[in-house]
Amino acid sequence: MAALGAERRDYPAPRCTELTLATIALIVAGGINMASHIPHRVPLAPAWGLLAAAALCYAASWAVLARAEGFAWRRFWTVFRWALLAYAVSAGMIEYVFIYDGVRGATLGVLSGMLALFALDVPFSIAYTVARCAAD
Repeated sequence: MAALGAERRDYPAPRCTELTLATIALIVAGGINMASHIPHRVPLAPAWGLLAAAALCYAASWAVLARAEGFAWRRFWTVFRWALLAYAVSAGMIEYVFIYDGVRGATLGVLSGMLALFALDVPFSIAYTVARCAAD
């Protein structure tokens, strides 16, 4: 039984969920790695590597989705925009806390990159989940 008149599509859904979950896992691992060194000097090489790997997973999820035929793009973009607005506000508040707490330099850059990628990845995941089962 479909909710709100939406019908399940008969095409195979692209495998974006695994890529978005990998992106989140890499971001969380990078944040945990950085937090485990505080209040001492944080080695940034592992964090940069995890951030780069997360960015590659995120880009791959867009590439996989772009090749999907019959995907409900209009529904995807509607959900993505609203979810992005919510996560941008949350990310902005967290970024303010980073700056207020005195995080500076490259450490702030890595944390900001992870936060921005998180704020993009979660709305993508939400919008994909809604649109993959929607009739456009």
